[in-house]
Amino acid sequence: MTDSPSTAPWRLLAHPLRSRILAHLRLHGGATAAELARALGTNTGVTSYHARVLADAGLLEDTGLGDGRSRVWAAAEEDEERAVDTSVAVSTIDDADDLADALWLAHDLVDHHAQRMHGWVDAQVSWPLVWQEECGLDDREVLVDETQLAALRAELGAVLDRYRRRGAGTPGARRVSAVVALTPLPR
Repeated sequence: MTDSPSTAPWRLLAHPLRSRILAHLRLHGGATAAELARALGTNTGVTSYHARVLADAGLLEDTGLGDGRSRVWAAAEEDEERAVDTSVAVSTIDDADDLADALWLAHDLVDHHAQRMHGWVDAQVSWPLVWQEECGLDDREVLVDETQLAALRAELGAVLDRYRRRGAGTPGARRVSAVVALTPLPR
């Protein structure tokens, strides 16, 4: 895989360290390459290189908070004008290596969210009651045709977009992760 600016953003994330760097920064906020290396169990040079690749693609940004020798990286703010599309439509991929990378990235994302949910299951008893009651899994089946499926996905995305920054400035507000996984069931 090349690391040229023309490389699709999802291809850049089809690397275990890059996907973990981005996930860590989204969850924990800004960090230097050394801090990321310690958190992710790697070395600073490799972490710094991959952070620069992600920054060149618009997925990370230098916060300007570094001390001159080290940068403090943060996940790029997502807004509609600057949003980097990291989604992948496997139906459009005809190269076997690209398909393998896309499938690896999808599995890695599922594993990442599964680890986060396992962490919540173990930690929830230490949270205030309202957080225990409102967070967690909600598994529902719906019956839709193809047109309704597209509308459902768009509507769920619109709801999440409306809440993206709703708690900003509110005491007690916490970031939560909402994972939407529309998955067809066996017939």
